[in-house]
Amino acid sequence: MDPETITAAVANNVRAQRAHRQMTLDELAARSGVSRGMLVQVEQGRTNPSITTLTRIADALGVTVARMVEVSDTPVVRIVHSTDVVTFPHGDSSTARLLVGTDAPAILELWDWRLAPGDHHDGDAHPPGTREMLTVLEGRLTLSVYGRSHIAEEGDAVVFNADRPHRYANEGDVPLRFVMVVTEPRETPDR
Repeated sequence: MDPETITAAVANNVRAQRAHRQMTLDELAARSGVSRGMLVQVEQGRTNPSITTLTRIADALGVTVARMVEVSDTPVVRIVHSTDVVTFPHGDSSTARLLVGTDAPAILELWDWRLAPGDHHDGDAHPPGTREMLTVLEGRLTLSVYGRSHIAEEGDAVVFNADRPHRYANEGDVPLRFVMVVTEPRETPDR
């Protein structure tokens, strides 16, 4: 899917979700930790926000990142063709692909991550109760959570509480690929 279509979808979806909640830009900025100026640029389709920014906005609105990048309404059966998968470039040769997601009845996202040797991604703390599950398809993942590092080899699976900052790192010399599911409770104590 071309970047202009995604940028337009994000702009429309953020505006619509904020309006649905009768939230001002200042309120969304305070809840998300994203500046009011950046939110204006996002809502006007003048910027393509990073995964971190989009995650902060989605969390503050109580929806998935998938809902933020969704181009059309969701039918009963939804097939996301490979050409419609949203890809976030990360560094020179790493990517995070949001394969599919839903926010009803449960908030779920399915991601396909590829990290080049020496690359990493720092994930912000998600809302309380958020969990992530992943499996390493290729390479070796160094996952840091709660100040401790854990190694997951090819074929290993991991589940962890993602309501604290965390890091995915490829400290090896071959590419790393893992598939991840994020599940977030519909209601969190601070909402």
